[in-house]
Amino acid sequence: MCRCGDGGVSGIACKRGPRCAIDYQARISGPMMDRIDLQIDVPAVSAADLALPPPAEGSAEVAARVAAARSAQLSRGEGEEGGHTNADITTAMVEQVAAPDEAGRALLAKAAEKMKLSARAYHRTLRVARTIADLDGADSVRRVHIAEALSHRRTPPESYAGQTGSRFEGAKHG
Repeated sequence: MCRCGDGGVSGIACKRGPRCAIDYQARISGPMMDRIDLQIDVPAVSAADLALPPPAEGSAEVAARVAAARSAQLSRGEGEEGGHTNADITTAMVEQVAAPDEAGRALLAKAAEKMKLSARAYHRTLRVARTIADLDGADSVRRVHIAEALSHRRTPPESYAGQTGSRFEGAKHG
């Protein structure tokens, strides 16, 4: 995504080049990006995509999965002060209910180092993975849930990767 709106669009090149996207994305600070749980690029829909058959899972099925996941979340903490959704539980509770299996733990540790996840981003990733597991109907968080949660996080633009402080320290703002 870039200022002119052409960056990342299939078949269209940005008029300003890759620097346009880097400058535009650097306008949001690293600490602010850490607070965004799901960071997903949504490309434009092509005419060919519109002609495809509808998805196998319809809205009613998705709504049922969401309701079941929410119910599981609310019942998980019923002993204390009533139930809470994954978004509302404490960090200590996240550590308890979203503890991944050994393969998931290894993946998250490796990703935390490579993606330079802050403590906040690490716990938010666990929280999202727990929600994905709930939507999957799983009792525990597995590697596949961690992998999907990590796929919804962005890494900083290459030209700013490896810098200290803010994820985009040194970026032009304006």
